Amino acid sequence: MDSQELTTLVEGAAIPWGGTKVTLVSAELASAFAPGDALIVVQDSGELIHVPAEPRLQAADAVSSAVDAFSAMGAATDEQITDFFLRFAEALADDATFAPIAQANEADIEAAKQRGRSVTRLVLDDSMRTGMIEGLRVWANTPSGRGRVVETIAHEGWHLEQVIDGLGVIGFVFEGRPNVFADATGVLRGGNTVVFRIGSDALRTAEAIVEHALNPSLAASGLPSGAASLVASASRAAGIAMMSDPRLSLAVARGSGEATARLGAVARQAGNAVSLHGTGGAWIVAGIGADPVGFAAAVYHSLDRKVCNTLNTACIPLSRVDDLVPVFLHAIERAGQRRGTNTKLHVLESSAGRVPSEWFERSVPISRAGGLVDEPQGELLSEERLGEEWEWEDSPEVTLAIVDDVSSAVGLFNTYSPRFIASMVSNDPEEHDWFFRAVDAPFVGTGFTRWVDGQYALNQPELGLSNWEAGRLFGRGGILSGESAYTVRTRAFQTNPDIGR
Repeated sequence: MDSQELTTLVEGAAIPWGGTKVTLVSAELASAFAPGDALIVVQDSGELIHVPAEPRLQAADAVSSAVDAFSAMGAATDEQITDFFLRFAEALADDATFAPIAQANEADIEAAKQRGRSVTRLVLDDSMRTGMIEGLRVWANTPSGRGRVVETIAHEGWHLEQVIDGLGVIGFVFEGRPNVFADATGVLRGGNTVVFRIGSDALRTAEAIVEHALNPSLAASGLPSGAASLVASASRAAGIAMMSDPRLSLAVARGSGEATARLGAVARQAGNAVSLHGTGGAWIVAGIGADPVGFAAAVYHSLDRKVCNTLNTACIPLSRVDDLVPVFLHAIERAGQRRGTNTKLHVLESSAGRVPSEWFERSVPISRAGGLVDEPQGELLSEERLGEEWEWEDSPEVTLAIVDDVSSAVGLFNTYSPRFIASMVSNDPEEHDWFFRAVDAPFVGTGFTRWVDGQYALNQPELGLSNWEAGRLFGRGGILSGESAYTVRTRAFQTNPDIGR
């Protein structure tokens, strides 16, 4: 079949998607499209994504460097990889080396503030710096899985070995948190290579880390220069281009929301395996046997800051309304007071009569990305919106649903949530066992939800988390760490040369 290069788009042109539908090219897209640009049609939604030539080529070059480096990683020793992590950690720990990185971070913070952007996750403070250094040292002390024989199968005259080996090029798209940039180099432990694209808010910081710490550590340890490659583009299109490159062995998108879901859809239709959660947010369900003090503690400790494992939705059975609703409301108020602000509450429409009316009648300052905004402290929410993730800044934001029983709560979770984190507070072991079997989530707990984190739970830097919004994962858990990115190769050893079939 003949194929031609796409060089122009015409306003009103019908672009097929999903097999049976079309999206029409807008005048804006048609005028912006130029030779060398690419058009990606998201088959899940029909969205037309314009990828200009420059970020597309930048992404392709970075992936090419990582592909070339992977072909050389087989000859790299485990000792060289260990040396890289130690040198990288030492570089970040050295004040002279870190000084230009800190200056770049300050410039990123100032630029973000001028654009009205939140800088909550952008600040590379002493705590984040220490975490990066400790994470790299963890990887240095982690035994390599490369070459490990996981199974031997004997046959007459020959046998097989199932052997762990590197997966390939791992692509990461991050939000603007500089620490994840260092964490993701953990995939080198297993002989993989990595290509990064970080949010534009943190691009100066990332470039400084590469120039002053990462690249010198790769060179000094003798690892190939492209083993960790940065897509140095401020354009979001660069992340789309990278995720759509079929040379990736695994595509990882950190963060949540519509942008992350879009990246996952683009990667999947390129044929790439994907690790992401397009939507975050955890649920806590009060069991019939819930202790009020334990329930309140679980709620309070799950609202210390907004990340993907923060409490988003709480369910209380009708039979426990009288004693659990008051302690729940007190716990979320305390969570707001801890941050020097007010808490925002959403209540399922059918549950409105179970919450004191003053929550809906009073307006209070709520901290938003653009500053304080006076809003009703309580608002009603339709059932269809139960899975909506609240992306709050300083004011904790949470949904409350009063349900008939625990089974009803599980039904709502399995229907509306992103199927990510579910916790049930109860003193009844049998109720916990039933909950674990019934709820469709990769992460299930008995108290606060913030334990879902690779560093905190597994003592390994976390590279990504996956929910089950796009289906259950095959052959691995929902926490992606450096040790999770591997493949299994099969070797045959023949001792009898006269074997045939």
